[in-house]
Amino acid sequence: MIIGTQNTPDVNVINFFPSQKILKSGHAEFVDAKSIRKSPLAEKIFDIGGIVSIFITPDMISVTKESNADWTELKPQIMAEIMDNFSLGEDIIISPPTSTDDADIIKQIAGLINARIRPALKQDGGDISFIKYSDGIVYVELQGNCSGCPYAAITLKEGVEKLLKTYIPQVKSVINCKPHEEV
Repeated sequence: MIIGTQNTPDVNVINFFPSQKILKSGHAEFVDAKSIRKSPLAEKIFDIGGIVSIFITPDMISVTKESNADWTELKPQIMAEIMDNFSLGEDIIISPPTSTDDADIIKQIAGLINARIRPALKQDGGDISFIKYSDGIVYVELQGNCSGCPYAAITLKEGVEKLLKTYIPQVKSVINCKPHEEV
């Protein structure tokens, strides 16, 4: 891996340009112990010592050193940490876990059914009841005119399922249950 560097007007700042993309988009700044926990690379660079801050963009890592620190010592160590990070395939920034439990998903499903789906079905003399959510599958019961309608399967897949999958990525499919059917 080739890492280009660029001195800046501030003698305490050097920009590092790895030949690979660093971030997909956006930027991140690391200035203290709390913020560096979000980036294994920033943590390793700070561990070298003499570092004040790190600013990362999709194509650049800008490092600011303490005024009494020496670039001749820091620069090769920083480059080694960047190369190690890429060669090991480690994440530059750790994304926080997105833990949406079933209770949150069920609230979202119920909200969409009540706000968007039920009003449309009621216009045609039908209704929908939420039965349960399990392992990405939403169980509902189409009622009224919708229960015996020849277009019920289309309504279910092209209407209800499509809408729920658009707004709730955890939803994999929607199944219509007949009354008193075991799910």
